[in-house]
Amino acid sequence: MTATHQTDATATAVQAEHGRPLRRLSTETKSAFKTTEFVIYVVAVLGVLLASLLVKHTSGHLDYFRADKAWFYIVLLTIGYLGSRGLAKSGSSDHHNAPRD
Repeated sequence: MTATHQTDATATAVQAEHGRPLRRLSTETKSAFKTTEFVIYVVAVLGVLLASLLVKHTSGHLDYFRADKAWFYIVLLTIGYLGSRGLAKSGSSDHHNAPRD
């Protein structure tokens, strides 16, 4: 049996047991922390913070990568991440069956 056939058979059994038709529930997408976008975002933020920590001033030169610049880049990364999640949620959904109440 294929996974699709098993799902259909399970849905039919649930429907027969309760005597009610099934309604289709959906979640928009998988949880944000389970996506590669989130992992890349966290790694990028940690990279920016680490770079800001490691880049120091030397004799005759100022600190090139100050905290305010690092936080500005983190804000830009956050805007990009939120935009990518918005695009991911706008065009996909994950359906599953549940008995009607």
